[in-house]
Amino acid sequence: MPGDTSYEGAAARGGHGRRALILVENLSVPFDRRVWQECTTLRDAGWTVDVICPQGSKRDTEPEAVIDGIRIHRYPLRAATGGPSGYLREYGSALWHTARLARKVGPVHVVHACNPPDLLFLPALMLKRRGARFVFDQHDLVPELYLSRFGRGEDLLYRAVLGLERLTYRAADIVLATNESYRDVAVRRGGQRPEDVFVVRSAPQTDRFQPVPPEPELKRGKPHLLCYLGVMGPQDGVDYALRALAKLRDERKRTDWHAVFVGAGDAFDAMVELSRELGLDEQVEFTGRIPDADLVRYLSTADVCLSPDPCNPLNDVSTMNKVLEYMAMGRPIVSFDLREARVSAGEAALYASGDDESAFAGLIERLLDDPDERARMGKIGQERIGGPLAWSNSQASLLAAYAAACRKRRAPRIGRRPRR
Repeated sequence: MPGDTSYEGAAARGGHGRRALILVENLSVPFDRRVWQECTTLRDAGWTVDVICPQGSKRDTEPEAVIDGIRIHRYPLRAATGGPSGYLREYGSALWHTARLARKVGPVHVVHACNPPDLLFLPALMLKRRGARFVFDQHDLVPELYLSRFGRGEDLLYRAVLGLERLTYRAADIVLATNESYRDVAVRRGGQRPEDVFVVRSAPQTDRFQPVPPEPELKRGKPHLLCYLGVMGPQDGVDYALRALAKLRDERKRTDWHAVFVGAGDAFDAMVELSRELGLDEQVEFTGRIPDADLVRYLSTADVCLSPDPCNPLNDVSTMNKVLEYMAMGRPIVSFDLREARVSAGEAALYASGDDESAFAGLIERLLDDPDERARMGKIGQERIGGPLAWSNSQASLLAAYAAACRKRRAPRIGRRPRR
């Protein structure tokens, strides 16, 4: 069915009798929600799906598991510490385990590698030599991530990450981009043909994010609850949010709120300490990672949700999962003014320009004082998640990408024994 890029059409062309191997280093699976949605979409279209990923520390701990028909091969991995040498140890270990487990899986029709890091093209090339097609799923722009963390655009490491990205693009048959900004980079910087780059947006699992009745006790005796959900790394702006809350209290004399920060990351301890330094102990709560049911309770009770990622080379062009999840729950958002934040949220968010923490605090106050506006913005967010940002649209693009990959070249027979 030429030209048909619908979900049903792509599925009809689909993967019956074909096998895909998905490589992930950054998170375990199914904890990585985007990867898990891709896995189940491919499975439903008739693909046999294997995943190679690290073991989690508190979940996804088994070395091997079959979940909902998807076979997951996990390896032990210690996160990097101690600077560049730590990352070399982490990535070297991940590559060795990935290659080892890929040999165990055997020949596949498509190898699908998810960054970061931009090193998984190496085991992908091993599989390409056996006839597989390589789909590069670009979750992050690693050069922009490096600039956002370290701010050094001329040093050797920056040139190295640019070079690894270039090699990954060169090896890829098809690229999956999470938004149009990433697609532009793949074409402009990566030299990809526009027809070989497919936008597969991340989208919240709507069955996971279903509002429940609010629980006023979560507000700790205050009229309002503010909520942050997500990773707490150096580039995620939790420090901006905390300073904005201090300004909300000190400059605007607003103490009628309690704030909860849900999530973890390598900046978690530093953010707890900053909260103490700012004197926010009584009004700010850090939960760490919590079960989905508790997360939904907090989001269902929240009056305003926070997306404080500052404008930097990575954040400006990245789609923030927390923004989409807030929208799915019908919560109004305060964000800094980022290009892709506006694309995702539209009128479901208010935007503070220039990374201005005082302006961010002012927008929080504006929403606290206007329940009708909060309700209007929440409804807009839910409608966008159910419409243009729905996962069904990304399913269509993912399956069209796989169909394009399979047309590139005849795939290998799965019955053939792997090379030793």
